[in-house]
Amino acid sequence: MPSGNGLLDLKIAVICASNMNRSMEAHSFLSKRGFNVMSFGTNDKVKLPGQSIDKPNCYEFGVTYDEIYKDLVAKDHNLYTQNGILHMLERNRRIKAGPEKFQHCKEKFDVVITVEERVYDLVIETLESREKEGSSPVHVINIEIQDNHEEATLGAFLICELVTLMASSEDLDNDIDELLQEFEHKCKRSILHCVQFY
Repeated sequence: MPSGNGLLDLKIAVICASNMNRSMEAHSFLSKRGFNVMSFGTNDKVKLPGQSIDKPNCYEFGVTYDEIYKDLVAKDHNLYTQNGILHMLERNRRIKAGPEKFQHCKEKFDVVITVEERVYDLVIETLESREKEGSSPVHVINIEIQDNHEEATLGAFLICELVTLMASSEDLDNDIDELLQEFEHKCKRSILHCVQFY
């Protein structure tokens, strides 16, 4: 693990299903606080609520937030304004061009934080399937965060608190178990953790 000023040393990825709500809220929050952070999704497609539950809006990864925004404005400006999706897309396009898929990413991270168990499992599967070049550890951590605007905001606070603790550790590989135990007790959410290697 790198040592130094902490914040910028830790390379962090935050991952949800579609790289739309939870991971982007955390991405925004962490980058404003000086963290070196990227965000991703793991789904086959980027999904957003549609005009009915059984008809979500689906896009391919590679689409831009701007393209999604324009598409939804054309479909039903009022609906997507009222349910907060246009506001969310406005935030997202200020941060980066479009949703990115973790399975396509070649970057290496010190810490990967997921927001649901299914995403955590996919991330581990992806990391395990890669060629191992060396023995750089990556801590994969899951905190359950529901996919709505309020939980995404609360989740971003929790994730920021956790990575701040991790960044202030002088020996993260050694301290991680105790640190996560204390954090789990404090935030009253169960945490999953494993170490993978690059």
